[in-house]
Amino acid sequence: MTNQSEIKITEVALRDGSHAISHQYTVDQVTATAKALNEAHVPYIEVSHGDGLGGSSLQYGLSKTNELELIEAAVSVADFSKIAVLLLPGIGTIEDLKEAANLGAKMARVATHVTEADVSKQHIQTARDLGMETVGFLMMSHMAPTDKLLEQAKLMESYGADTVYVVDSAGALLPNQVKERIKALKQALNINIGFHGHNNLSLAMGNTLAAIEEGATRIDGSIRCLGAGAGNTQTEVLVAVLEKMGIQTGIDLYKIMDIAEDIVAPYLPKPQEINRDSLTLGYAGVYSSFLLHANRAAEKFSVESRDILVELGKREIVGGQEDMIVDVAAELSKAARK
Repeated sequence: MTNQSEIKITEVALRDGSHAISHQYTVDQVTATAKALNEAHVPYIEVSHGDGLGGSSLQYGLSKTNELELIEAAVSVADFSKIAVLLLPGIGTIEDLKEAANLGAKMARVATHVTEADVSKQHIQTARDLGMETVGFLMMSHMAPTDKLLEQAKLMESYGADTVYVVDSAGALLPNQVKERIKALKQALNINIGFHGHNNLSLAMGNTLAAIEEGATRIDGSIRCLGAGAGNTQTEVLVAVLEKMGIQTGIDLYKIMDIAEDIVAPYLPKPQEINRDSLTLGYAGVYSSFLLHANRAAEKFSVESRDILVELGKREIVGGQEDMIVDVAAELSKAARK
């Protein structure tokens, strides 16, 4: 295997996977996982609360362990991999970013709704000032036409982002839609283009390959599919598929397979799979991180979580509006009693 990396993978299970385990990561789990990923030569490992720096709250879910302790633990065992953090302006702050940088985080991924890139300016610029590699993360990319997505990506490039991601937060994009978006960004921008997929419609791998075909070189994966909803593009599978295609990632295939089996699988509360709820996420086009909230609300108000998710999709509810999940469940329950 050559070490020449054509595609740079960011492993997101220690951030996106936090949703799937209700933000209950321990220092021991993060240390063991990050150490093994580092030894497998994964270029980037993202560590944060599922909703990014500052996400631990009643609204987004309380973390078992302070995320700064988790970031510090990951940094302490990573002499090859760079530790990345996610920040959503409005949830995380500049001070959170500075603390993460002081602990050794090397990459800042600044995430906004696909039409709100303008709120990322000061965070991207601060990350650059801190010497961090900067990524603009355009979430819910299926909710905007390609020309609007391109407009927002150009804003992030103008703020100093090294990379802009098309983020399929809901796992709702189809391969032709991914290709159209990546192609437009690749033709118009002078920075790296990335893709982050979710597997709610069983299209994460197909969409990722479509993105790579159109020129994306930064790709997210989650080992053992440990991510929100039905998970993300499964990292160890992606590495194997790319090797068969002659595309090198620099990641040791056998080691990443062993991490999935021996380290990550034992702490999964249940296997990541496409069930009726995660399928509904993709069908309705709502945030994959809404699933646990919808399940809890469904149980509390004795309504179907699918009905909640579909209604959220109709109302185009986005990240930061998690309180609306309970409101929708209550409304559905009230309507059913009439």
